[in-house]
Amino acid sequence: MSRAGEWFTSEIEPRLGDRYGFKIDGGDPIADPCSRRQPDGIHGLSEHWEIDRPRSPINTDLAGQVLYELHVGTFTPEGTLDSAVDKLDYLAELGVTAVELMPVQPFGGQRNWGYDGVYWHAVSEVYGGPDALVRFIDAAHSRGLAVVLDVVYNHFGPDGAYGNLFGPYTAGGSTGWGEVVNLQGKGSDGVRKYILEAVRQWTQDFGIDGLRLDAVHAFDDTGAFSITEQIRDAAAPSFVIAETDQNDPRYTEQFGIAQWDDDIHHAIHAAVSGEVHGYYADFGSTEVLAETLKNGFWHDGKYSTFRGRTHGRALDFDSIQRHQLVTYTTTHDQTGNRARGDRPSMNLTGPQQVLKAALVLISPYTPMLFMGEEWGASTPFAFFVDHENTDLNDATRAGRLREFSRMGWAPDDVPDPAAAETYEASKLKWEERLNGDHARIAEAYRDLIEMRAQLGMADADVVEATPGDGWVRMGYATEAHVVTVLANLSDATRLPSDGHELGPWEVRIDVAAREDNPS
Repeated sequence: MSRAGEWFTSEIEPRLGDRYGFKIDGGDPIADPCSRRQPDGIHGLSEHWEIDRPRSPINTDLAGQVLYELHVGTFTPEGTLDSAVDKLDYLAELGVTAVELMPVQPFGGQRNWGYDGVYWHAVSEVYGGPDALVRFIDAAHSRGLAVVLDVVYNHFGPDGAYGNLFGPYTAGGSTGWGEVVNLQGKGSDGVRKYILEAVRQWTQDFGIDGLRLDAVHAFDDTGAFSITEQIRDAAAPSFVIAETDQNDPRYTEQFGIAQWDDDIHHAIHAAVSGEVHGYYADFGSTEVLAETLKNGFWHDGKYSTFRGRTHGRALDFDSIQRHQLVTYTTTHDQTGNRARGDRPSMNLTGPQQVLKAALVLISPYTPMLFMGEEWGASTPFAFFVDHENTDLNDATRAGRLREFSRMGWAPDDVPDPAAAETYEASKLKWEERLNGDHARIAEAYRDLIEMRAQLGMADADVVEATPGDGWVRMGYATEAHVVTVLANLSDATRLPSDGHELGPWEVRIDVAAREDNPS
């Protein structure tokens, strides 16, 4: 081996399929941190793998997308990328335009949400490895579906993270999920290059149409050039979406990328469900719902009861477009980080679920569905792991119990994250979507997605948001239509029938509606 700058390079020309590793100071061979394939898992040797030909993204414009977030392992009974291909026709018929994969990078064991990945250039063999991802992308693109990949660059997983044996990949301190990634200390240029090469691989080699960046607020990054900006440039022309809990407009206004909008989720969920504990404390009223749908953020410098301080900053819709905010009725986090992993469909009526969907889908923001919500799936989506280190499983189990005990949950209410049963229970039951209330919810979702396309909501802007006693009215203007949405959030309230200006389209959603009382 020879050293080129800050990098060690091999003078041996590898062949496809060769297994290899690095001995450091005479120790046992360790996999390549830049490995593109780990056929024997995170503790095995790397395999020299190359893509057969570069792919190109097919749809790099976020405007007009209907995203569908899925976890490969629980999306189908088989839990593989190849089996997920069989569901792509269904997603296309539903009206979805982009499939967002939760992280697919290698992790310890046979099951994981994906946020414990340690080889940022590789694909877990549990899901089929990199060849299966190529087949999935090709199959999605052939149906006109974009593919979005969720990537984690704010921490390494706790199992199999050997990077620091090669260089200063972490900087000490904790993000809450793992050590802080070294983005501004000595040797951080190499760490940034490591991230950006992974970004270019996914977008320029695999043809990924968009990236979702996990928890960018956990980046230890105060330099003049933000890693988020650098990722945006490296990913171009693919779009980038950031997850952040900061309500910080600069990601969109300065960096030009989209961001998840939890405030809209919180406002809708609390108003429909009545849950106002924890981080829902400031939400729940129609006044908050109307203002949040109009302004994008509720906490835009307001006091946050949950945080005990002021939080956020107002968005400037003169400098950004509303489709740059991604909103949803639920996500993997909003379901899986509940003690039981219970979906909204496990606590709400069918009309309430459809009401939430309507407020998301008939809005000017980019909607995202979480797998199975479109038929009111009866299965939970709990947090699960399968670390190969028993101590890590024990620590994860204890941490979950400790966290939820503070919120008043009994230990029996919290599924064991390391138990295979917790994972198996989280798999979708596809057959139920065709029956009873599930089928009626599925039909409503298809109708709403079709209506969104007909109305051209990707070009919409808010022109009105008015709260009432148990109801809310929103007015939107698209290039071709004026749309009024009237939503009843109360079993008792009835929607106003006059006294307001209606355009050619009026959408009425009433959770009190029954077959003998249409609304």
